[in-house]
Amino acid sequence: MADQYRVAVVGATGRGDYGHGLDTVWKEVPETSVVAVADEHEGGRESARKRLEAPAAYASYREMIERERPDIVAIGPRWIDQHFDMVHYCVERGIHVYMEKPFCRTLAEADALVQACEATHSRVAIAHQTRYCPIIPVVQKLIADGVLGAVLEIRARGKEDARGGAEDLWVLGSHMLNLMTAFAGQAHSCAAQLWQGGQPARPMDVVDGREGLGPLVGDHVQASYQFDGGITGFFASRKGQAANPSRFALQIFGSKGVIDYPSGYLPAVSLLADGSWAPGRSGQAWKKVTSQGIDRPETLPGGNARGNVIAVQDLLTAIREHRQPLCSIYEGRQTVEMILGVFASHRRQQPVKLPLETRQQHPLTDWK
Repeated sequence: MADQYRVAVVGATGRGDYGHGLDTVWKEVPETSVVAVADEHEGGRESARKRLEAPAAYASYREMIERERPDIVAIGPRWIDQHFDMVHYCVERGIHVYMEKPFCRTLAEADALVQACEATHSRVAIAHQTRYCPIIPVVQKLIADGVLGAVLEIRARGKEDARGGAEDLWVLGSHMLNLMTAFAGQAHSCAAQLWQGGQPARPMDVVDGREGLGPLVGDHVQASYQFDGGITGFFASRKGQAANPSRFALQIFGSKGVIDYPSGYLPAVSLLADGSWAPGRSGQAWKKVTSQGIDRPETLPGGNARGNVIAVQDLLTAIREHRQPLCSIYEGRQTVEMILGVFASHRRQQPVKLPLETRQQHPLTDWK
């Protein structure tokens, strides 16, 4: 059992950089030490080396891994087109990974990474910081105790800024879909529609998505998912319709009330004990939900930087206990499945079963 885990950090200056603090989190975890950083960009590499006080720096992450033999690699770039090669290079060598989301581009990539992890017993944790939030178990217990009554539906939206639509679904919706499964379990089917410029999206509308997302279509997304127990989950995003405060959140609607759960680590979660879902009519007020319960002061530090620390600590425990991290490679694959299900459903103009049967290529590839 390692007393000190050797960590190597991979960045890509100008192509996703170092993610949301995936490089600096290790300074807050005493059981780890950064031994090297890799970045093809010379200036970014030197800046990262100084920032992390790393003893070594490399232009090639492959050379870094072969020379340094780290226990864990932090894969920071946000650009998803780099994720498969980086993760696969690590896990086929038995190296554990903490990585930025989204997970990967296709189900073929996801399946290959799962297979490699199972062969080498490597652990992959994905930086969906909300998934590690200690308010989740509190809300799960409220649901189990019947405080919301019967769960009728779950709704989520992206940020709906300039990235609204399919890009929002990938980049920010991944947080919401992952959170949805924490409360509803695995989705069994997806029915979705995509629009471009107010018209149903067509093959000619498909573009190469930014940040390595691959084939992309739709500035307006409406998707529904079916879960066990008759629960329907909804995700929607429309470009240029952002609100202030943001609608980037998930709501759980029950026969006795509503839970509002924004994205982030320790966000401002609230409960409306009102079966009409209309406080203007019922006179009911929203109540705060914290890690300590309903209307109790929060005693834990928040922020996504803290969320990274909790995620890394969970990864270390998962390595020691030979279990999966809380947000594991399997959850990553499930989120990719839900995203690609949107494109598959729109292309076929009918609901699709999840897991998808066609896994070797992106649903928008060769769409005619």
